[in-house]
Amino acid sequence: MKKAIWILCGLLVMSSLNSCKNYLDQVPDDVLTIDDIFKSKANTDKFLANIYSTVPNELRQRFVVTQNSGPWTAASDEAKYTWDFNYANNMTAGVWSRTDGTIQNFWNNYYRGIRNASYFIENIDQSNAYEVTDVMRKTYKAEARALRALYYFYLVRSFGAVPILGESYLDLNSPIAELKLPRTPFDDCITFIVSELDKAYQDLPYEPISEEYGRLTKGVAKGYKAEALLLAASPLFNGNTAYANLKNVDGTALYASVNDPNKWRLAATAAKEFIDEFVPRYYDLYKVTDANPFRAAYLSCRNVMTADWNKEWIFARSVSENNTQYDRTPKHVGFPSGAQGGGALGATQFMVDAYLMANGLPINDANSGYSEQGFSNYQAPYDVAGRTTFNMYVNREPRFYVGITYSGSYWLNQSNSSTVVLSLFNYSGNSGRSQSTSDVTPTGYTVRKNVGANGNNRGALLLRLANVYLNYAEALNEGQPGDADILKYVNLIRERAGIPVYGSANIPVPSNQEAMREAIRRERQIELAFENVRFFDTRRWKIAEQTHHGAVYGMNLSADGDNFFKRTLIENRVFNKDRDYLFPIPNTEVLRNEKMIQNPGW
Repeated sequence: MKKAIWILCGLLVMSSLNSCKNYLDQVPDDVLTIDDIFKSKANTDKFLANIYSTVPNELRQRFVVTQNSGPWTAASDEAKYTWDFNYANNMTAGVWSRTDGTIQNFWNNYYRGIRNASYFIENIDQSNAYEVTDVMRKTYKAEARALRALYYFYLVRSFGAVPILGESYLDLNSPIAELKLPRTPFDDCITFIVSELDKAYQDLPYEPISEEYGRLTKGVAKGYKAEALLLAASPLFNGNTAYANLKNVDGTALYASVNDPNKWRLAATAAKEFIDEFVPRYYDLYKVTDANPFRAAYLSCRNVMTADWNKEWIFARSVSENNTQYDRTPKHVGFPSGAQGGGALGATQFMVDAYLMANGLPINDANSGYSEQGFSNYQAPYDVAGRTTFNMYVNREPRFYVGITYSGSYWLNQSNSSTVVLSLFNYSGNSGRSQSTSDVTPTGYTVRKNVGANGNNRGALLLRLANVYLNYAEALNEGQPGDADILKYVNLIRERAGIPVYGSANIPVPSNQEAMREAIRRERQIELAFENVRFFDTRRWKIAEQTHHGAVYGMNLSADGDNFFKRTLIENRVFNKDRDYLFPIPNTEVLRNEKMIQNPGW
């Protein structure tokens, strides 16, 4: 049986990056003191677990920044939260600010994790030699090094170029002048992250220590190396002339203004090295067998998210608190409590439209068979019977039924109800606005993906093999267009998803690099939907000013009957193309440090 590492939060009270106190000198005496950290293996393990606690728990996105959860799903074009308190609503309305505590907390939390990791790396050799062997020290040090690199990666993908503190932890007793660090040029940030992951890789195991899944492995290090290099190769950071004049006070440019095609080749090489070394021995695409191929594809794409530590998972935060279940379960008034939720995370019509038809064609293709008129008797792959279904939702690809709960659909958890639990989002329905103005979908849909059997703690998935395959295809298409592997790895994803592959009947191979680029981007949008990828993809591609700005549509929440199934304006979003591609540097950091340059527009 697989065992997951318990992420121990609150074991230590960390000093702020801006504090003038000694590192950890405020640790409560009844928890753990500096002198005690390395006296025993138990305490050393606790300190390492505390470093792991900075890994984000994306199952808690209802409360952005709690356990470093992000606004990524509802701040993308995929979804929206009904609840006004969710920080994603600030972002999509264009009213987020450099003074917001949420922004400061992301910055502080990751830098605390970085400093704790650096302290651990520098001092682990002082650990009790009778209990912590040389092999343990090497492995523990590699874990901390990889975690530090991960936290820098999480910073740069949001803030862009950030200060790299180097190998050692920052001694907060140093003169103030030495604590005021400038931002490190972006390419140097990526070089440091990649170098640290390469070093960590050497001493990490292939499989988690003692089967404690959630601990760093060679696969995690190489997987995130590929992620970092893909980010560096992308248009936002590779030759973006909009950032050409962003420089430190000493004149050092923070971003290269000339496109470097070789960055794509480096990203492709890193992804291919991962595939060659780890697939299929350590990782493989997750597949479920079923007599019905359509249902097999549905179960494969659904369960890959909910079956903890299946073979496709590369990295996740283990045993994580889970708000996702409640947020994505419709209200279902009148049914058992096990079938009820808040249903406040709604998928956008844009995301509903992105899914393909069962024949593999997009809905705007004349041969797709798509219709927005009338109803049919249709049995979804999760249902036990046919239901009267709006034709918009009929004969869609398996991943549509994984990702979207639409009005009239059979709910996943029937909870021994004496009557069938159907999700009804029309005004008078069991999950409609007549039931609640808070616990209700904002769009006429709820996100269905990653809803499990219950709301218990479980793994919060961060990286899986499908990401790597699509990273490889994208980087290869940009660096070596026409390479046969591009089609191979895109088709592996489509094949598992149960739709016709490119090159089969009626699905021609994309004719050129641009057409293949669009095909890969669509595949990423669908395959990785609601997995905290789309937010960053649209930014690194520099298309968020189109995808995240303007009208957002759903169904008519104020209507019953056929009138509910009408495209209706939900809100108008704001994306400032001169500002919103990057988070602002927290205002306090800029005020305290004259070397800290603010991001454009903030």
